[in-house]
Amino acid sequence: MRILMLGGTEFVGRAVTDAALGRGWQVTVFHRGHHPPPAGVRSLTGDRTTGAAGLAALADGRWDLVVDTWSGAPSAVRDAARMLSGRAGHFSYVSSRSVYAYPAPAGLTEDGPLVAGASPDAGPDVPYAQAKRGGELAALDAFGEKALLARAGLILGPGENIGRLPWWLTRAARGGPMIAPGPPDAPLQYIDARDLAEWLLDAAAGGLSGAYNTVSRPGHTTMGELLDACVRVTGDSARLRWTDPDVILAAGVEPWTDLPIWLPAGELHDTMHQGDVTKAHAAGLRCRPVTETVVDTWTWLRGRGGTAPQRPDRPSVGLDARTEAKLLSAPGSP
Repeated sequence: MRILMLGGTEFVGRAVTDAALGRGWQVTVFHRGHHPPPAGVRSLTGDRTTGAAGLAALADGRWDLVVDTWSGAPSAVRDAARMLSGRAGHFSYVSSRSVYAYPAPAGLTEDGPLVAGASPDAGPDVPYAQAKRGGELAALDAFGEKALLARAGLILGPGENIGRLPWWLTRAARGGPMIAPGPPDAPLQYIDARDLAEWLLDAAAGGLSGAYNTVSRPGHTTMGELLDACVRVTGDSARLRWTDPDVILAAGVEPWTDLPIWLPAGELHDTMHQGDVTKAHAAGLRCRPVTETVVDTWTWLRGRGGTAPQRPDRPSVGLDARTEAKLLSAPGSP
């Protein structure tokens, strides 16, 4: 297989590149040159945010598969997909379950209502959900039944450049009493970037098209299992203090950002952690145990000196140490 990876040097794109190389595929990586591509690929550079001129390096060549993880202006997906439509056999776009109209009820399938106002012609500064839906429409417009839309949700694993799992690991490594947002049996739904990558390649090779919710089954793990694994792998020096969600929220702590991954029960939790994934799992999606994801992410993080990369277009996450100390010392705290 000849694969063109649009991106391919960080997190999900890098996971796809590594997986394709592991299969012995011929890999071309088109990127902006901000990060070195892995050994063994053909490297092309350009900046798709600058329009047609930025895509000049893609003017020639043919591929069996294109994979695109773009999260910015939908017009960038549009321009690349149109340029490649006559020279690639399949186009896989890594989208998001954010494309569903909020709130998405528990058990929502791929046929659920989608966000309004999305356009494949939209430029920068489009809200994330509309940008991802616009990217989907651009892929469908150029490739039709040869377009695959992988609607991922929470993505974790080695290479994460958002900071969610790395923050919990770093916090656990610091040891001592540690706020743990309850309840410990709260179900989580996510995907390891490497599992997403392998499924994308299998799906494309098999000619799958259309939309798929590509995350684990609801309850694949729980908040308790995730944090227990973080404590164990980092030396077992942290002591989890399970805290009632009402106490956390009353202190002004923001779910998802101050305490990454965690969401209290309600509409947002159902939207993020209770989606129907029957279709993707029937099509071969397999998700590794959470402990493996945690162990491998910690190994990768330690190999970088303990500091994870940070995407410039995303805010940093994690609870301020002083706020955590106040919560731990508050009357009635566990």
